Amino acid sequence: MKTSLKEVSPTQRELHIEIPAEDVRQVFNKISQQYAKVANVPGFRKGFAPLDIVRVRYKEEIQQDVMRELLPKRVSDAIEEHDLHPLGEPHLHLEDQENAKFNGSQPISLHVHVEVMPEVAAPNYKNLEVTRRVRPVQEEELDRVIEERRQQSAALVPVEDRKSQVGDTLIVDLEGTFVDKPEEDPIKADDLELTLGEEYVEKSFTDNLIGLEEDDEKEFTVEYPADFSAPGLAGQKVAYKAKVKSVGVIELPNLDDEWAQGLEEDFKSLKNLRKKLREDLELMSKMEADNKVRDELVNKLINDHELEVPNTLIEIQARNLLNNFANDLMRQGIDPKTVGDDFLKMAFNQMKGQAERDVRGAMLLEKVAELENVEVSGDEIAEEIEKMAQYYRVSPEEVRASLTKQGGENSVADRLRSRKSVEILFENAKITDGEWIDESKAAEIAAEAEAVAEEKPVKKKAEKKEKSAEPKEKKPRKKKEE
Repeated sequence: MKTSLKEVSPTQRELHIEIPAEDVRQVFNKISQQYAKVANVPGFRKGFAPLDIVRVRYKEEIQQDVMRELLPKRVSDAIEEHDLHPLGEPHLHLEDQENAKFNGSQPISLHVHVEVMPEVAAPNYKNLEVTRRVRPVQEEELDRVIEERRQQSAALVPVEDRKSQVGDTLIVDLEGTFVDKPEEDPIKADDLELTLGEEYVEKSFTDNLIGLEEDDEKEFTVEYPADFSAPGLAGQKVAYKAKVKSVGVIELPNLDDEWAQGLEEDFKSLKNLRKKLREDLELMSKMEADNKVRDELVNKLINDHELEVPNTLIEIQARNLLNNFANDLMRQGIDPKTVGDDFLKMAFNQMKGQAERDVRGAMLLEKVAELENVEVSGDEIAEEIEKMAQYYRVSPEEVRASLTKQGGENSVADRLRSRKSVEILFENAKITDGEWIDESKAAEIAAEAEAVAEEKPVKKKAEKKEKSAEPKEKKPRKKKEE
């Protein structure tokens, strides 16, 4: 077998393969004999028809079987011979397909197109310049955190000698059935905590649960608007049965030293609590700034280095992004099937740009890992799997079983290598500290400025039109000075 290799592009290789006529003839004869043994040809007993007649009668079938047996092995051998590592299935086509013969009377020539990983040149990943901007901690943010801690310390005190009213907190067992869809599973919630009149509580619940006492039961129907925030309830009519288990009011502790000392951490005083919480918030703010610096460094690496990305990997990553999008829809109670195939195709095509960028970044970070001799140990992989198990609240064994479908522990190792490469960028970067810029406000100011800029020409045009409609007053002509 003769083979030759041609580099079409950094990611594309073309193999030319010529299979000798003798090899073709051997396979052709073997397949023909197999057909002759079982062929049903009119005028002949089964398996006794002349070989030439069988070859004519089953010409197409024999040719297909010869190709199936002959080509894959030769293509695989040629790929191995030239030390290629295809990213997907090779694409092949025959030369002069219309005149190609599979009876061994002539050799068979074919071209095989293979997509491979390109050689990535050593990127410039050291001394990248970036500005770190740490968000200052505001007093309002500190007050909000302290209030959250105070809410966590709140106590529910039962009310006596009166019925429920706005502001009370009720503990209820709730069951709801869909009026127009009785076949749907009922809504059930035990020990549901509702504060009557709160913004998050549907108004119908507040209206129907006022005036009740412990152990009271109430039946009522809620008609949800079509634009209700929960898609599963939007536009539905639900009949509820509620049983009140307790009626109480939430009492918040006083913001004083006694409360601070009673917290689990024992902050000694309210002043000490504010100091410690501010330190925590400032540390979190610095971590946010550092993570943003890491993102900017990766973006700089990607923007500064153009390279051809294999289409196979772009397709895979785009599908991953689309799956994530579909999962987000399902978490919102929206069935992805209801959004339509055309929309999903459009979303997939739009995601290809981000997918190309993601893959390019991964390739560059892998090159950094190679240059820096980054290694990932088995202990590090095990530790990462343990963290994943804790995050998803499953066992490490379940995580490993899930990883089997995604490339096994190698996928975890790749992720850790990439993370270490980002740290190398961070450690070798030229980072200067700059003044904090509130991007949300900056975006608002820019949007307002753009709106004003767009409005001015329209206004001028309108003013011009109004002036043109007014009668023109003739002015005395100026005399020319002599």
